[in-house]
Amino acid sequence: MRALFTPSRIRFTLAQVAMALLVGSVCAAFLWSLDAVTRLRFAAPWLLYALPLVGAGVALLYGRFGTRAEAGNNLVLDEIHKPGAGVPLAMAPLIFIGTVATHLCGGSAGREGTAVQIGGSLAHGFVTRLGLDDKARRLLLMGGVAAGFGAVFGTPLAGAVFAIEVLALGGLELSALVPCLAAAFVADFGCRIWGIHHTPYPHVTLPALAIAGFALLLLKAAGLGLACGAVARAFAEANHGLGDLYKRFVARAWLRPVIGGLLVIALTFAFGTQDYLGLGTLSPHPGAPTLPGFFAMPSDRWSWLAKLVFTVATLSAGFKGGEVTPLFFIGAGLGSALAPVLGVPVPVLAAVGMVALFGAAANTPVACAIMGLELFGLDVAPPLIVGCVAAYLASGHGGIYLSQRIARPKWPRRTGGESLRALREARRLARQERFST
Repeated sequence: MRALFTPSRIRFTLAQVAMALLVGSVCAAFLWSLDAVTRLRFAAPWLLYALPLVGAGVALLYGRFGTRAEAGNNLVLDEIHKPGAGVPLAMAPLIFIGTVATHLCGGSAGREGTAVQIGGSLAHGFVTRLGLDDKARRLLLMGGVAAGFGAVFGTPLAGAVFAIEVLALGGLELSALVPCLAAAFVADFGCRIWGIHHTPYPHVTLPALAIAGFALLLLKAAGLGLACGAVARAFAEANHGLGDLYKRFVARAWLRPVIGGLLVIALTFAFGTQDYLGLGTLSPHPGAPTLPGFFAMPSDRWSWLAKLVFTVATLSAGFKGGEVTPLFFIGAGLGSALAPVLGVPVPVLAAVGMVALFGAAANTPVACAIMGLELFGLDVAPPLIVGCVAAYLASGHGGIYLSQRIARPKWPRRTGGESLRALREARRLARQERFST
């Protein structure tokens, strides 16, 4: 019993609780700010034209105060895998300011990346000041990731599992589950006590089906999952590929968001609407495609693809935020559009598409299935799980987080241990070699 209350354990527990409460409070301020600037943009649509200038300003801010922070989520993952120079404390205010500025001017970005970076940055701040050993440092960093993810979406169970699943494909570090659960629940509490309300989703129920009908429903969910996996892989490759082109041909970091901002403005004129800007959870006028709206009625056929284009144009140029909420929009929109074609209730396939596509892009099918159960209820568990697994397998060895390792390959004849970044670079060199011969 005494071993449970050693000074080091007590110090770690107190640090974890304090860190999680702080992360939850900062996430509350962040969510409030996102809502405020989104409504301000609705009232002043001309703010879109400031997007290139705001992007340049944020890039210059990063260049002056947080060059290493530019690596974002991948820096946090790298630090968990192998401690190095650490996660700079400046990352928290920089990503907060950068993301709010992006949404103020209509950039199509998310919020998970910001929450994870806030959690990782604040957790590392506690680590450096308390002199924890390597194991405790790693657990506190993972707790920071769980706290940020759980607080920003109001899904602490998914946040805890996400933190231990996102590190490596096919790997679940269960030894870290309890501290990550504690951090996620404390952070969620720390966010909610400020009166923050998360995006509401409906409780999804399945229709009464015979055995054959239920089997057919699962088959359709698997089909949607395969489509989500392919779209997730296309999103990740397009985002990384266009980002590589920017870095190759545009040497000045501040100029990339200027070009990207002009591209977003051009896309807005080309599509004739601002409906695909921002998070996609709110709209200034009824009838516009929104994430919650996809659960009420079938989506039009191509809203999911339009959101993908806007999001890639925004994030590849260096604007701050995250990918998750846009991926939720894309997946729910795809599922909602296919629901009438497949003869499945719209809320069911919207729910499956929403979590399956993100699970495929982030290679976190377990966390996303749990998130679906937290958001939509247990009734929809069978198609949710089937869709997430199918999407994960269909997305192959790629994803939005290049610092992920491959613990267990999805397919045979693929070695483990390498990162997605190393694998992607090997593919690039192989293509170059083929073209040169």
